[in-house]
Amino acid sequence: MLGRVSNLPTVWSNCLAGWWLAGGGPWEHFFFLCFGATLIYVGGMYLNDACDVDFDRRHRQERPIPSNAVSEKEVWIWTMGLLSAGTFSFFAFGTRTACFAVLLLFSIVVYNVYHKRLSWSPILMALCRLFLVIASASAASAGGPPEAFGLAIWSAIVLALYIVGLTYIAKHESLPGLLRFWPCIFLAAPIVLATIVNREGPRMEGAICSIVMGGWVIWCLTHTFAGRKPRIGKTVSGLLAGIVLVDLLAVVGGLADGAPQLAGVFALLFVLALFFQKFIPAT
Repeated sequence: MLGRVSNLPTVWSNCLAGWWLAGGGPWEHFFFLCFGATLIYVGGMYLNDACDVDFDRRHRQERPIPSNAVSEKEVWIWTMGLLSAGTFSFFAFGTRTACFAVLLLFSIVVYNVYHKRLSWSPILMALCRLFLVIASASAASAGGPPEAFGLAIWSAIVLALYIVGLTYIAKHESLPGLLRFWPCIFLAAPIVLATIVNREGPRMEGAICSIVMGGWVIWCLTHTFAGRKPRIGKTVSGLLAGIVLVDLLAVVGGLADGAPQLAGVFALLFVLALFFQKFIPAT
């Protein structure tokens, strides 16, 4: 519960999308990349609980620290260890990847420290996923063309927009206030990019992925906007799993070589995210 590990399949899909779009490389490098990203993600979740401890003691006493399931000191120790080890593991891929890893770490720390105080904190959360995808793309070693890395950056940007819409909804799970619909428009950004990339001619794979992702997003939003009693938690959990669909759309819609063969991997990660959510809360 402390590490929200049910969201790890979405972290791995971010790594796979960025890495593959930029040209890929040896699979052992990719698995080491995922290992480092996993450490950073779990460390970031630990940091979230450590920074939110005062809020949780007042409003969410079921969280691990207020419920005395773990001590605050232990959480801080694990946080520093995980974030340090995860960040330094990215240094193995070179200076450029190391720089993006440091930016990722900086975004994680700033978000966790200030997200309760800033109305625009969804942007900070979006930067965390953006730098993860870009760091993964920079770690690719198969020598893809420059435009491939550019497409990875654009895919990271639209993923960030999706995260802005998702995080805006998630903030209202624990905070009072009117939940407006317009920020949810950002959730459509990946479909817009896929449409632009494929403007020279229709591609069945991209169209199918766009329909699947669009349908999933709409289904998730109905839990909050279509019922008498909003179920924001269910919407957020579904949209979190939908990050995998965003990555799938980026790879397939981005005309990456071999992308159709990866569809099964992304489908597995999506199912895993939903399966893990049944046992471990995603938020």
